[in-house]
Amino acid sequence: MNATPPAASGRAHAPATPSTPAPLRLGTRRSALAMAQSGQIADAVRRVTGRPVELVEITTRGDVSREDLAQIGGTGVFATALRESLLRGEIDFAVHSLKDLPTAQPDDLVLAALPTREDPRDALIARDGLTFAELPPGARIGTGSPRRTSQLRAWARSLGLRIETVPIRGNVDTRIGYVRSGELDAVVLAAAGLARLGRLDEATEILDADHILPAPGQGALAVECAAANAALAAQLAELDDPLTRVAVTAERSLLAALEAGCSAPVGALADLLGDGQAVTEMRLRGVVGTTDGSSLVQLSITGPVPTAPGEEAAQLMGHELATEMLAKGAAGLMGERAH
Repeated sequence: MNATPPAASGRAHAPATPSTPAPLRLGTRRSALAMAQSGQIADAVRRVTGRPVELVEITTRGDVSREDLAQIGGTGVFATALRESLLRGEIDFAVHSLKDLPTAQPDDLVLAALPTREDPRDALIARDGLTFAELPPGARIGTGSPRRTSQLRAWARSLGLRIETVPIRGNVDTRIGYVRSGELDAVVLAAAGLARLGRLDEATEILDADHILPAPGQGALAVECAAANAALAAQLAELDDPLTRVAVTAERSLLAALEAGCSAPVGALADLLGDGQAVTEMRLRGVVGTTDGSSLVQLSITGPVPTAPGEEAAQLMGHELATEMLAKGAAGLMGERAH
């Protein structure tokens, strides 16, 4: 996949002096959501490193293309330009939405931190304050996600509701604008993005994962740097949340074992379960469906919360569930398989 060459535009910084360490350059996409997410991480990195952090805005292919994500490559279209800038030394670290990252990690880059995850669920923004079940017959719902399309249609069918899903792209304002203008009855967005923009109150319903499983890794951010920069990686690791890492590792392992890209109709969620005092178990749920929602394979497994080496155990859980889903016919339901 050829990425659009990055167009970086960071503030030129003054040479470091003994009293003012050189700023760390944080690579980010240009969207309002990406800038909000990166700004939050920048504040945390300033606290743990004691160094100034400047944002370097980079345009990715996914930002400039209006085509369907699956048509322009699906997996990685938002990440490639950031990663190339990292490897060229133009930035020191990057912030990604984890759900946009390919499951295969390059050897020369490291996910130094996966900070505490926001709400991973999807959110409905509908006209007149409606919930999904209250939408009128023939309601037009905007989403660019095959995963959401599949599950929304299946849920509607179970309710005896007839809906039309309309493919949309664009930033949060653009998508919500379709509802405000009356062009669409509702749109579905990630609750985490709305929360980070301070706009969660615009959601008319947070969609229960029993009906709509989120994308693997949804709600989590990934802080990535060059593997060779071990000192910075160690500092960034202070932002890592072990429980978030275990959960999203299981979800992304499921996606990888299904050989599916991030634009395939695959949902996954690892729930950390406990007795109110401690987290003791992890339940991993997965779903694969046809985009018309007529056929779904939805399974779950539960086991002890993986401890050290937690990532390996979480990966095994994801592989195990994927194997069960494939045995139930999941492969035949996916419109995209990455090889």
